[in-house]
Amino acid sequence: MVYGARHRFTTAAAITGIAVSVLTAFVGLPLLAIFLRVPLGTLVAQLHSPVARDALRISLKTSLTALLFIVVVGTPVAYLLGTRRFRGRTVLVTFLELPLVLPPAVAGIGLFAAFGRTGLLGAHLTQFGIRIPFTWVAVVMAQAFVAMPFYVRQAIAAFASMDPQLLAASRTLGMGSTRTFLRVSIPLARQSLSAGAALAWARALGEFGATALFAGALAGVTQTLPLAIYSEFGATHLDVALAMSALLVAVSFGVLITAKLLLRFQTWV
Repeated sequence: MVYGARHRFTTAAAITGIAVSVLTAFVGLPLLAIFLRVPLGTLVAQLHSPVARDALRISLKTSLTALLFIVVVGTPVAYLLGTRRFRGRTVLVTFLELPLVLPPAVAGIGLFAAFGRTGLLGAHLTQFGIRIPFTWVAVVMAQAFVAMPFYVRQAIAAFASMDPQLLAASRTLGMGSTRTFLRVSIPLARQSLSAGAALAWARALGEFGATALFAGALAGVTQTLPLAIYSEFGATHLDVALAMSALLVAVSFGVLITAKLLLRFQTWV
């Protein structure tokens, strides 16, 4: 009996070890290859190319603008959904999470159908001389659309985990709903909100499909780092594409580590 149980445990451990090794290699080898394919000095030098500099500038400007929009608009919505129970809440939460599972191409087509020159709202905007597609604003909208659920989901969970009696006591002491939200709820949820914002920013920084369809890849205008990588790879400028890819891998890894540390710090506090 003991030998049989030990044998089953050894077999299960071996299978688990093989699975871990295969999955780690499957994820790790492509990422490692980006850094090993070209010498580190060459990668750093390629980041100083005009294409890389322009793409990095546009990516930072648009992704941070998108993040600001997500935080300003998403935080009160997440507070409502996290602290209130009402009819239709589940449907609304599911609707806001939908961009998580939508193909980026669908997001881009949807934005174009809504805000394009002949779109539902875009046709009216055109009459006032407002054109959104193929501008940096279109990049921001595409990034915000796909990245918003990463922040809102985290924020909803953070607000839902707070003690409702604490919020009720704050309102009872005369702070009111708005002051309670600003001075009690947000400080209590700041680690989770920061982690959600980091994840949303990373997703916005890496957005490709919706941006390509709605904003295009105009060099110096709407060409973000992911679009520049695709363009340079198609033009067989592999060193530049690898350099920008390495930068995105490093930034994404840093963002994930930061988010995990923030969430772990919250559990300690």
